[in-house]
Amino acid sequence: MPSSELIGTWVAAGLTLFCFSFLYKDNPFYKFAEHLYVGISAGYWVSMEYHNVFRPNLWDPLMRLDLNILFSFPRAGFAFMWQSLILIIPFAFGILFFTRFTKNFAWLSRWSMALIIGIFAGIAIIGYSTGDLILQIRANLLPLWTGNWLSSLNNILLTIGVLTSLIYFFFSKEHKGALGAGAKVGIWFLMISFGASFGYTVMSRMSLLIGRIYFIFGEWLGLIK
Repeated sequence: MPSSELIGTWVAAGLTLFCFSFLYKDNPFYKFAEHLYVGISAGYWVSMEYHNVFRPNLWDPLMRLDLNILFSFPRAGFAFMWQSLILIIPFAFGILFFTRFTKNFAWLSRWSMALIIGIFAGIAIIGYSTGDLILQIRANLLPLWTGNWLSSLNNILLTIGVLTSLIYFFFSKEHKGALGAGAKVGIWFLMISFGASFGYTVMSRMSLLIGRIYFIFGEWLGLIK
């Protein structure tokens, strides 16, 4: 194995053992691995944002701004200048974020934060509505009888689960009588779905654990061929 790969393997194995040391108790080795992971992730995210967002979408267009175009071709130059100068607005809002480091002007960052939250909230509403809500409604419009008893049973259970789950979250009327019975059935469907989601999460974490154990006993110690 080349020396660079050997050093990388030892570093990765050491950090893995540092993380596993938390199973005993909280200790400086685990804190070191935790802080290193968070720091590298933050640095990588900043680097990706700089090279993939800030440079191509803001900085480079502003640096390509040429005032001679405005005087040579007034109409086309004005359109080009307007498209470039309008980028100063998001640049200014980005600068306002750094006012958080000052005590007297920290309130200015609220303008940038409010703008980002409002824009992303609007985009998220549209995205979730078209990508999740409408598709889920369309996916639940199923025939109760398909000619196959197994698929028909599946569609019936799906329809009952959707209706009873919606009844459980209907709080305008007290859950008594038929409404209360439907709400109790909805609780069962919700608990089953939450349990399945939790089980899937546990299995995904187990796959990560198996991968780390295989790395330690395979690539590092060489006990697994």
